[in-house]
Amino acid sequence: MDFSIDKPLAALRDKVARFVRETIIPFEKDPRWGHHGIPEDLRRDLNKAAEKAGLLGINSPKEYGGQGFSHIEQAVVFEAAGYSILGPIALHFHAPDEGNINLLEKVATPAQKQKFLKRLATGEVRSCFAMTEPDGGAGADPVLLKTRAKPDGNGFVINGRKTLITGAEGAAFAIIMARTGDGPGDCTMFLTELPNPAFKIHRVLNSMDSSFMGGHAVIDIENLRVSGDDVLGELGKGFQYAQVRLAPARLTHCMRWLGSAIRAHDTATEYARHRQSFGKRLGDHQGVSFMLADNAMDIHTARLAIWQCAWVLDQGGRGSNESSMAKVICSEAIFRVVDRSMQILGGKGVTDDTMVERIFRDVRAFRIYDGPSEVHRHAIGRRIVEGERKAKG
Repeated sequence: MDFSIDKPLAALRDKVARFVRETIIPFEKDPRWGHHGIPEDLRRDLNKAAEKAGLLGINSPKEYGGQGFSHIEQAVVFEAAGYSILGPIALHFHAPDEGNINLLEKVATPAQKQKFLKRLATGEVRSCFAMTEPDGGAGADPVLLKTRAKPDGNGFVINGRKTLITGAEGAAFAIIMARTGDGPGDCTMFLTELPNPAFKIHRVLNSMDSSFMGGHAVIDIENLRVSGDDVLGELGKGFQYAQVRLAPARLTHCMRWLGSAIRAHDTATEYARHRQSFGKRLGDHQGVSFMLADNAMDIHTARLAIWQCAWVLDQGGRGSNESSMAKVICSEAIFRVVDRSMQILGGKGVTDDTMVERIFRDVRAFRIYDGPSEVHRHAIGRRIVEGERKAKG
């Protein structure tokens, strides 16, 4: 692996970092940023600022005006953008749109790309990805999928309930996973334009995080009619396409949140350099300096895990095992960094005088979404055991 960053990429990283610090961080005090995430008018203002700086949609495919980053390039730029939670939204590579752009580029037909991907890649619209279900349905175990698409003429009728659907409120279209057969792997993805009365937002959940566009919604899908042209990819390959989407998407979450963890660490470091306690600077106390050292090591470890997985993906590997390891390593290391930073800040850390309190609430959820740590550990352990069995066989 080559860990060097060439001059053009380093220059772009520095440009993104300056843009986030000088232009985007002031937006963090905008009263429009509410409990259910960033509203559409605030997103538009952030996007306009990025467009003015020549940075809007730089991660999108080249045919839609982006630079078509490799995964290593993403790792460098996304970390810089993530220094503010609002940074990835401004540059338009936030979740779930970034993952949907990647999926559509790889799987969609030319007609679907023209209808859906072009508008999404340029930031004209937002989207959502509807897989997770309540009441014993698909979650960490997608095989339990209950939403069903039944053939109807040249199309399908979809019925089911989804939950924790990020960005559904205000999305221009949805990618829906639904069962199209009775076998454990009989699942298909469908595209549908929104709003649609058959795709009804039952309620937007009150969650501890607040950094996602439109929050997280419960969706009732009642007799939603889609045509055969709305099938994304091939019938019955929904689970395979989910892996096409999820492995890189887990990794880009790690990249963005690493930037926010560095922000928390920098905030705590600055405080420790100036706050006086028991006759000396807070940072001169060994208990605090050890926490800062542990932060630096966790940041370093997380970055290495990201780069290693990014390298595998750039070499054409599936990266399933690497992305699972990166997800666990990064989500837990990043949480420790933010948690220690809050501890160093003391009483100030639990207020909104700094961004650390908000980062803490948002980053805690990262250990759950895109697969809880325990599910990834189970998958990694299963691959280890199966590998041993194959070796002995």
